[in-house]
Amino acid sequence: MEPTKDNAPVTTTSHAVEAKRALQHPRLWQPNLTAFISSGCMMVLELVAGRIIAPYVGVSLYTWTSVIGVVLAGISLGNYTGGRLADRWASLRLLGGIFLLGGLASFGILAVDKLGRQIPSGWPVVAGILMITAALFFLPCFILGMVSPILAKLAVRDLAKIGNTVGKIYAFGTVGSIVGTFATGFVLISWFGTHTIVWGVALVLLALGILFLVGGHWQVLLAAAVLFAGGSLLASKRGWLRGPCVRETNYFCIKVHEETRDGEEVRVLVLDRLVHSYSSLSDPTKLVYGYEQIYARVTAYRAQQDKHLRALFIGGGGYTFPRYIEAVYPGSDIEVVEIDPGVTQIAHERLGLRQDTMVVTYNEDARLFLGREPTSKFDLIFGDAFNDFSVPYHLTTKEFNDRVRGWLEEDGLYVVNIVD
Repeated sequence: MEPTKDNAPVTTTSHAVEAKRALQHPRLWQPNLTAFISSGCMMVLELVAGRIIAPYVGVSLYTWTSVIGVVLAGISLGNYTGGRLADRWASLRLLGGIFLLGGLASFGILAVDKLGRQIPSGWPVVAGILMITAALFFLPCFILGMVSPILAKLAVRDLAKIGNTVGKIYAFGTVGSIVGTFATGFVLISWFGTHTIVWGVALVLLALGILFLVGGHWQVLLAAAVLFAGGSLLASKRGWLRGPCVRETNYFCIKVHEETRDGEEVRVLVLDRLVHSYSSLSDPTKLVYGYEQIYARVTAYRAQQDKHLRALFIGGGGYTFPRYIEAVYPGSDIEVVEIDPGVTQIAHERLGLRQDTMVVTYNEDARLFLGREPTSKFDLIFGDAFNDFSVPYHLTTKEFNDRVRGWLEEDGLYVVNIVD
C-alpha cells in the first residue's frame, strides 16, 4: 500500500488491476447483485435439503439440525478459505471458477437416490442423517461460501469506504437469502419439485461462472445457453429431474406403487418414507393394515345402534377407511381433515376415491379445525395422522383430546392409531 498526496490509502497494485478490469465491464461487474444471487442459491439448496433427503431419512428435528449444521459448517469453512484466496489471487477468473465448481457440485446433489440407498441399516439414526446430508450439501455450501470474501476484495477500491462496500455486499447477500427462503418454501418446491430446483440452481451458478470467465464474448455465452437448454431437455426426457416422487408438496414427497396382497393388486401410498395406506381400486372393503381391521370392528360395534354413521377422520392418507365406510354403510356422513391437499388429489387420481364421493374433505390442520366451536357431533372420530414415524405432537396433548371430546356424541368413540 502506498500513500497518495492527501494521505488517502489505495489498494495494492495487483488488486487495483483486478478492480480496474472489473470496472471495464460495468454490466458484468455488479458485486451486490452477484452476492444476492449466490446467497439466494445457497439458501435454496438449504431449504431443498430437508425435502430431498426426507424419503430416505424422514423429516424430524434430527434432519433439520443436521441440515443447518452441515450448511453452516460449509459456509464457515468456505468464508475462511475464500478470504485466504482473495488475499492472494482475487480476480474475476477466480470468481468465475468458483461459480463453475459450485454448479458442478450442485449437480452432485441429484445423486441422492443412489446415496440414500447406501445408508447402512445398522447405523444410528443421527449418523445416517449426518452422513447423507454432509455427502450431498457440504461441498456446494463450502464452495459458495468462498464467494463473499472474493466479492468484497474485488469491490473495495477505496479503503476509506471499506465498511460501506462490504456492508452492502453482505446486506444484499442476506436479502438474497431471505428471497431464496421464501421462494423455495412457499412456491418453488410445490411448483417444480426438488430435483428440478437443484438443476436450476446448478445452471444459474454455471452461467455466472461462464459470465465471469469470458466476459462479453457473446458467442461463448450463446453456445453455453444452447448447451444448457439441450442438457435440460435431455435431463427432462431421461427423468433425471423427476426424482422418486409422484408429486412433491409443501408437506410430503408422495409416492404410489403397486403390490400384491392376498393375491390381489393394491395401490400403496408412501409419504416420504412411511407407507400410509394400501388401497384396492376394485374392492373398497379390502383392509390390509391390522389397525384398519380393528377400526372396522369398532365401527361395526357402533353401527349396531344406527347404521347411519357420522365419522370424522384426522388425517386422510390414502382414504382407505373413509372409502370402506362409504361402501359398507352407505348414506353415512364422512368428513376428513387432511392437511395436505396434494394427498387428497392423489387419492382421487390414483387411489380409488371417486370424484363424486360423499366424503367431505377439509385441507387444514386438525388442531385448528377442532379448535372451533363444534358444528356437528360425530359417532366416531378416527385419529390417523403421521409426520414421519410419529403422530404430530400437537395432536397428542390433553388439550387436543379435550377438543376432540367436544365434537363427539356423548356415547361417541375416539379411536387413535399411535406409533409408540
